Amino acid sequence: MHQADSLQKVDSYKVGVGHMKELMPTMVEAYHHFTAACFAPGALDEKQKQLIALGIGLFANNEVCTLYHVQEALAKGASRQEILEATAVASAVASGHAMSQGVTRVEQALDSLM
Repeated sequence: MHQADSLQKVDSYKVGVGHMKELMPTMVEAYHHFTAACFAPGALDEKQKQLIALGIGLFANNEVCTLYHVQEALAKGASRQEILEATAVASAVASGHAMSQGVTRVEQALDSLM
């Protein structure tokens, strides 16, 4: 994917939020207030929070979220290596999710069906 494509997808999201704000200003302002508080520096710094959000976006298979949080992680000083390591952690969690479901739900289904 080219940089222009990534930027266009994130920009489309921002335009969509702008349209929603016109119709539901209180809700969108509350959302922005909430997310700003969540991403404000605390025990975790802003870069760490963006890397966490990137992993969650990947796990949720949310393309715009993934692109947005890569941009934000870079803006907060994350290196390519840090972003790739966060991606690897998300991959491990995703495979662990499939494994945990496989050894529980699938086993239960097999036990009840066989």
